[in-house]
Amino acid sequence: MSKQDKKELSQEEQEEILEKLKVRFEKNMDRHHDFDWNLIQSRLEGHSEKLASLYEMERTEGEPDVIGYDEEREEYIFVDCSKESPKGRRSVCYDRAALESRKKHKPENSAIDMALDMGIEMLTEEQYRELQTLGTFDAKTSTWVRTPADIRELGGALFCDFRFGHVFLYHNGAESYYGSRGFRGMLRV
Repeated sequence: MSKQDKKELSQEEQEEILEKLKVRFEKNMDRHHDFDWNLIQSRLEGHSEKLASLYEMERTEGEPDVIGYDEEREEYIFVDCSKESPKGRRSVCYDRAALESRKKHKPENSAIDMALDMGIEMLTEEQYRELQTLGTFDAKTSTWVRTPADIRELGGALFCDFRFGHVFLYHNGAESYYGSRGFRGMLRV
């Protein structure tokens, strides 16, 4: 799905994603103790483009769920809560420049491009660490995180995972890609 051909969800697809989100929300109340699903659903129903982004997060196996509320911006925060990096977003390099720099064995896409196409933001290191306070994520996989410009300008990119009871931050060439590395996204509604 690209920005130009942003998918309009059918009524059936809208109902499907809302039901999946509701079930996940109710199953994981420890992520959002004092939130009311009815308020969240009414917000979602008024933003079809956000529903389409959540549908893509779900389709790529991110298992999006509400993990917070930004009081200042008055927005609910959805994040990919799949135990491992979303399967439908693995084996991607960091960004378009990294993808184009590869001469052989190019991956199909980059994390930054996919996030833009889906209408979501990649997590920062700080957001990734906050997610880890809600459970254990990426015990077997890793996740690209937004990389500061000075690191990216030198050809690097950052990723995180959870091993030995701790969140680790690493670096790699932005053009690298692995079957166990993907990215997690965030959506504000």
